[in-house]
Amino acid sequence: MFPAAGAILRCAIGVGNRGAVAHNRAMPGNDRLSDPQRRFVEAGRVGHLATADRAGVPHVIPVCYALAGESVYITIDEKPKRRDVPLKRVRNILENPRFSFVVDRWDEDWSRLGWVMLRGRAEILERGEEHDRAQALLRERYLQYRAMNLAGLPVIAIRIARAASWGDLSPD
Repeated sequence: MFPAAGAILRCAIGVGNRGAVAHNRAMPGNDRLSDPQRRFVEAGRVGHLATADRAGVPHVIPVCYALAGESVYITIDEKPKRRDVPLKRVRNILENPRFSFVVDRWDEDWSRLGWVMLRGRAEILERGEEHDRAQALLRERYLQYRAMNLAGLPVIAIRIARAASWGDLSPD
């Protein structure tokens, strides 16, 4: 633990999330999603996808997603975007497939704060059985996608290699 970590931990305990900090002291990463982490991610409605280009310049965006097994799927949808160049997130994944993905919960009651962070490698699915299953999962999860023609649009498949979490992971 780096020298300031003890002070940060003491500060976090002092500001109201005692149980969460005590339970998740080192915020360990695991190779798999635990059941509480999986339920928290499944209950979330928005995630934050972080990618970086070849030079390591970060790019973070909010996204809709679906979790299936050890993968998270994010579609490129029909909302207005430039069509002459691929989206920054897609360009970044093609240059550097490493990602971080966070689902979090903010609450004025800090004892309710929580997050799950997933890390691994991403790939772009242009077509195929997995692509089609991912689009179906996303349409089922988000009513807005049902009115969109997603079939020909790419899906980002993020393969979970590590999961870490902190705080209250109750799914409500």
